[in-house]
Amino acid sequence: MDADAKIRRWRLILGQESQSRFGKMGNAPLTKEQDLMDQALAAIYNRTENGGFLVQGGGAGGGASNPQITRWLGDVRKLFDKELVTVIQSDAVNRCGLKQLLFEPELLENLEPDVGLASTIMLLKEQIPKRSKDSVRRYIRKIVEEINKLLEQDIRRAVTASINKRKHSPIPSAAALDFKTTISRNLKHYNKSLKTIVPEHYYFFDRTSTSAANKWTVILDIDQSGSMGESVIYSSVMSCILASMASLRTRVVAFDTNIVDLTEKCEDPVDLLFGFQLGGGTNIEQSVAYCEKYVENPSKTLFFLISDLEEGGNRAGLLRRLEEMKAGGVMVICLLALADGGKPYYDTQMANRIAGMGIPCFACSPEKLPELLERAFAGQDLAAFEKEFEKRKR
Repeated sequence: MDADAKIRRWRLILGQESQSRFGKMGNAPLTKEQDLMDQALAAIYNRTENGGFLVQGGGAGGGASNPQITRWLGDVRKLFDKELVTVIQSDAVNRCGLKQLLFEPELLENLEPDVGLASTIMLLKEQIPKRSKDSVRRYIRKIVEEINKLLEQDIRRAVTASINKRKHSPIPSAAALDFKTTISRNLKHYNKSLKTIVPEHYYFFDRTSTSAANKWTVILDIDQSGSMGESVIYSSVMSCILASMASLRTRVVAFDTNIVDLTEKCEDPVDLLFGFQLGGGTNIEQSVAYCEKYVENPSKTLFFLISDLEEGGNRAGLLRRLEEMKAGGVMVICLLALADGGKPYYDTQMANRIAGMGIPCFACSPEKLPELLERAFAGQDLAAFEKEFEKRKR
């Protein structure tokens, strides 16, 4: 990068107020495209009365007209990479008092799907005007579908492989195909001209061998306090994928200071997501007590507590219930967050106490969910997985 390019780059970073200082360093005016970038960024990052649609006082009520915001969003999407667009959108909401404008149908149609913005919308969903409800659901559905594409196939394969390991059936079923065994046992049938394996025999998991009495039960106990927004979105998608699998019985419970059983909404992740009421307090112990009634066969029960552990209820009671659940044979896992990137905020003292009982207690990124589920169902050491995962993040 030459000197002029560096000057233009820093000029974009520092904004209009730095123009006079950079002018003394050489003749390196912004290009036409960079000038448009500068205007788009100034709309939210310039702390001046004339800074784009940011108005004096910082409120949204006296802001610019919706068409101006829509045009600005269009410019941002054209000028910047997708990853930067989501950052800029989020900053626009948080810095410029644009939360009310999120509920304008025209604006929602132009927003780039972003989990962070979706969690903000869910926090404010009780304020959504009637004219925007359909647009909000469409926006949320776009995000849910993206997450589902990322997770569904791998989660299904991981669960099927671990639950039905070494149990095969002569009955062919595309959904029950054992990819690993089929590939490994047909490597000798590699066709050089086609450059692929041509299997002579396919192996299918025996899905009928899992009787009702032997089915695994998965219980997801999800904290719906305001700080858990992104985790709630990913948890909703995971819950619906698991609930759709015939080899599992899935229960979904949401809690703050109250408890809501959302299992019946698991047919549609958007419906499930709108069943959450983000923003309340927290009584984890009460929710764990509620979930205990779904533990019928402890050795075939997987219990996820998805929470930042900011307990507002009985802390000693929570620790006792989790310890008793684990001692009874339930596989207990505490996810402090289920989200992309960033260091989650959580009650470190409570997390350390739970981890000291031999219960895995860590944050998990969505792409690691299939591996976590496979290891859990296979009865592998999740403490080792936790250490591996933390090591990979460093």
